[in-house]
Amino acid sequence: MRKSFLPHLGLILVGLLFLGPFAWLVLTSLKTKSEIFAIPIVWVPETIQWSNYVDATQMIPFVRYTLNTLFICFFSILGQLIASPLVAYALARMKFKGRNFIFFLMMGTMILPFQVTMIPLYVLFNKMGMLDTYWPLILPNFFGSAFYIFMLRQFFLSIPFELTESAKIDGASEFRIYWQIILPLSRPALYTVALFTFLASWGDFLGPLIYLNDPEKWTLSVGLRSFIGEYTVEWGMLMAASTLFTVPIIVLYFFVQRQFIQGITLTGFK
Repeated sequence: MRKSFLPHLGLILVGLLFLGPFAWLVLTSLKTKSEIFAIPIVWVPETIQWSNYVDATQMIPFVRYTLNTLFICFFSILGQLIASPLVAYALARMKFKGRNFIFFLMMGTMILPFQVTMIPLYVLFNKMGMLDTYWPLILPNFFGSAFYIFMLRQFFLSIPFELTESAKIDGASEFRIYWQIILPLSRPALYTVALFTFLASWGDFLGPLIYLNDPEKWTLSVGLRSFIGEYTVEWGMLMAASTLFTVPIIVLYFFVQRQFIQGITLTGFK
């Protein structure tokens, strides 16, 4: 008990340190304008301003932006769960000439930041007539992601090869082995991929800002910019909307934290 006290105390302090910015976000969303800029700092609002939340959802089409964001998140997750496991299975469990070269070439693409490929991708989607649509934000996910493929490949390698070899002896095809053996055993890793994809799509700002021109198609991350005017910023409403923007991520993590931690822990374990 004594040996575990100090490590747990350290983890609690670190957890409180990470919780600090979110607590400040929530407290600021409940303050008046004078309290937000008051010196000395007003830590706890004297009168809770729940009206900031009401005004924030009325100033912008909050529900519309939320549905747009969820639409992109759903199909992005669907695309990654279709493409990434298939590629990872081929690189992990199938033997063919050039497999290692393809794997290292794919890993090399992780070095390229989005800023390098941003303009070529914009030109490509412009020539395909997909600007001001959700296709540029969804379609790339159906070609997989190098990071997710790498993570799933490492997980697939940890599954005993005896399982697939015995299935081949019984006459199972590669796709049947993949669908009925590998995927059911890889649920923690798939949950992790789905969560990472959701977080990336939910918080993406640059992509929707570049490709979406119609305000009716904006996502929440772009819609929050509406609180920032040319001369003033509605800080109370901005903090309230940012809190509502953050809550779904926290709720989702609490629902899938066990599978997420298991997927991260077991990836690469052999």
